[in-house]
Amino acid sequence: MATTVGLPPARSRLCGACPLGPDCFPGSLASAHLYELEGLIEHTAPAHAGTVVFRQGDPFEHIEVIRLGTVKTYAIDREGREQTLGFHMPGDFIGLGAIDDGRHPCTAVALDTVTLCRLPFRATADLAARMPMLQAKLFRLMSRDIARATQLSCNNTADERLAAFLIGMADRMAARGYSSSRWQLTMSRMDIANYLRLAPETLSRLLRRFQAEGLVSVEGREVEVRGRERLQALAAVEPASAACAGHARSDAA
Repeated sequence: MATTVGLPPARSRLCGACPLGPDCFPGSLASAHLYELEGLIEHTAPAHAGTVVFRQGDPFEHIEVIRLGTVKTYAIDREGREQTLGFHMPGDFIGLGAIDDGRHPCTAVALDTVTLCRLPFRATADLAARMPMLQAKLFRLMSRDIARATQLSCNNTADERLAAFLIGMADRMAARGYSSSRWQLTMSRMDIANYLRLAPETLSRLLRRFQAEGLVSVEGREVEVRGRERLQALAAVEPASAACAGHARSDAA
């Protein structure tokens, strides 16, 4: 059974030295405001694979920033089916979807060893009201989450979705200083298929075809992108407004 992150966190005064700083809240703030924000941040103890960060329906209290590791978010529908919503990496924020309702609409679980920076939302919102740059950062983060969800909800083909996922992973790895052409997945193929709204058999078939066409090489969870330009072209889709208005296309899923 998965456990829940609940160990007493430690106060952090390390934002200025954190490699994630430029892309996190501190990167939005002048030094005069940074100390005040740091006073709110708490570090969680390391959580291992399978540890629940928060559960669907839990009261919303904190914004969480991933400092180390990968977190999967998923929701359970009324029929008890699990839908993977995203894979979140260092520098990503989780929990923003709970701002409106005050309860988390999904569950977040660690896929490997994870540490988090936690910010109490009410205190952070109070700071944001006095710090326009912090408020703007919050808005950008919420906009990014909406954009990702909108792209996945459009009627793209299975090929396009898989290509977009691979290119997206490559770009996210590169943004964190890792290789953009070769990396190891922390999520299972079942999770990837669920995230892309594909049957597992469809994902396996597509990966075999992509390998045969020289686009990728996949060995277990080791992925190597070999045809980035062709994947990029395949992943390119119409603007969301046009694509979402189009007719549904069959993806044999």
